Amino acid sequence: MTEQPCPCRAKDAEPAPLSACCGPHVDGSRPAPTAEALMRSRYTAYALGEIDYLQDTLAPERRAGFHRKAATDWSKKSQWLGLDIEATKAGRPGDRDGYVEFSAHYTADGLRQTHRERALFRFDEADQRWYFVEGEAIKSAPVVREARPGRNDPCSCGSGKKYKKCCGAAA
Repeated sequence: MTEQPCPCRAKDAEPAPLSACCGPHVDGSRPAPTAEALMRSRYTAYALGEIDYLQDTLAPERRAGFHRKAATDWSKKSQWLGLDIEATKAGRPGDRDGYVEFSAHYTADGLRQTHRERALFRFDEADQRWYFVEGEAIKSAPVVREARPGRNDPCSCGSGKKYKKCCGAAA
C-alpha cells in the first residue's frame, strides 16, 4: 500500500511520504528542526485540517488573536495544491529567528489561487521549539502599461504630425 505523499511539496517536486516529511511534526512526535520545516508543516496542517497544530505552533503571545473558525473554514473549503519556498533567511538550528518567504497554492470556490507571504519565525530556547510569529502578505506587482500619447498629441518620433496620422496609424 502506498503511503500518502506530504502536501507540503510543490507539484513539480519529488513527493515525499507524509511520515518521512511533515507527519511527525504535525502529530507532535518530533518538533520541526528549522523555520522552513515549521512552515512546511503548518501548510500541511492546513491541508489536513489539523487546526490544533496551527494554534500550538503560533507564538504564545499571538494565540489570543487566532481565529480558529476562519482557519478551519479556509482549511476545509480549499483544495491544497502545493507549497513553494521562495527564500529563507536564517531559521536554522542555533538561530534565534528566521524568515521564510513562500507561495501556497490552492483552489477555493473553483479558482486557483496563490497566497504569497514573508513569515517570521522564532526559536524558543525554553521549550526548544520554533514558533510562527507573524506574516506579511506579498502582493503581486500590478501590470503597468507604457504611457502612450493621445490620438491628437504630437507624435513622439518628432515628425511634427499628430500621433494618429503618424506612428499611431499602425497601432
